[in-house]
Amino acid sequence: MSKVKVPRKSTVVDMTAMTDVAFLLLTFFMLATKFKPDEPVTVTTPSSISEIKLPETDILLLTIDKDSRVFFAMDGESNRLSLLDKMAEKYQLTFNDKQKKEFSLLSSFGVPVKNLGQYLDLDAEGRKKFAQTGIPSDSTNNELADWVLQARFTNKALRVAVKGDQNAGFPVVKQVIATLQDKKVDRFNFITSLEKAEN
Repeated sequence: MSKVKVPRKSTVVDMTAMTDVAFLLLTFFMLATKFKPDEPVTVTTPSSISEIKLPETDILLLTIDKDSRVFFAMDGESNRLSLLDKMAEKYQLTFNDKQKKEFSLLSSFGVPVKNLGQYLDLDAEGRKKFAQTGIPSDSTNNELADWVLQARFTNKALRVAVKGDQNAGFPVVKQVIATLQDKKVDRFNFITSLEKAEN
């Protein structure tokens, strides 16, 4: 008796569905990802073993670089617009619509209020090259105190965080802390890099 030959079936698998899923996932991650905004300065934070994480929203961030310059950042475009209006009223300045739009998109800045309009008139490349001197925070001209106070009026749920360079001058850090305490901000976080705890 002769053997029956079983026809061989093709081993080709239709990859169309898997390719569609891969591109859908890729598109989703591209659209849902938030890129970290450019920071005006690079800060090397001191290390600690604290693992407390800051919330994603309602953050006021004060950055102190190694040259003891203070930078200010607050999240939320509408919050930043409202804050700019309050500061313009306090310092009797006017900002045009283009400057307001640019300020609402800023991630962080470190210029005195009188130079803010000039800074906002620059394009993105010009702002990177602009020599930011930091927000004045000394006892004779403490604009930082006004920024903090008006930011808290703008968003009552703000949490304050201080990100200082490990080589920043102690007097400036002390002055920033004194400014926060003067404005009744007694609870704030220091941003540090994580260090392994010794057992």
